[in-house]
Amino acid sequence: MSVRKIDGQSFHQAVRSNGATLVEFGAAWCPPCKVLLPILDELQQEEGERVSILQVDCDESPEIASEFGVMSMPTVIVFHNGEPVDKYIGLRPKDVYQQAIARYA
Repeated sequence: MSVRKIDGQSFHQAVRSNGATLVEFGAAWCPPCKVLLPILDELQQEEGERVSILQVDCDESPEIASEFGVMSMPTVIVFHNGEPVDKYIGLRPKDVYQQAIARYA
């Protein structure tokens, strides 16, 4: 299982209503986003079914980025039971995301 790319139409169905979901908001042209995706892929492999990790391209789905106040890329928003609970702006170390998963999964 790897990070799953979603769009505005599939966003609300894809965010888990139970448990933790990490959503990365980025763009194909964004260098820090390109660094972050392998980290998130690795986390998805390690955590398995415990967490769902999704990717939204802000250029393709600006309405979702706007809905959640995404102003910089990458931004990772952590959802717990379908509600946003944490927001990480910019590239962060892997352990920051691991701690978020541990807190909400």
